[in-house]
Amino acid sequence: MGSCWRKENNTMAEKNLKNSENVAGQFYVDNSCIDCDMCRTTAERFFKRQDENGYSYVYRQPQTPEEIAQAKEAMDECPSNSIGCDGA
Repeated sequence: MGSCWRKENNTMAEKNLKNSENVAGQFYVDNSCIDCDMCRTTAERFFKRQDENGYSYVYRQPQTPEEIAQAKEAMDECPSNSIGCDGA
């Protein structure tokens, strides 16, 4: 799938701190999410809000190159570096 490192600062979420609602796969959101809605706006087909506690999680993994690019865009735009793409 290629590298998922952020372009600007080479940081991303911690996979050992993933939110429990994330579906299995490469992309995930960790517990540093600030509920800003950026990922849900950028890639609504993959990210949802956990309403009770106010954070995002991956509910569907991207499959096609276009979908993966959209999820990576959400990761790059995340202001809290809460999205990772090195999960399993």
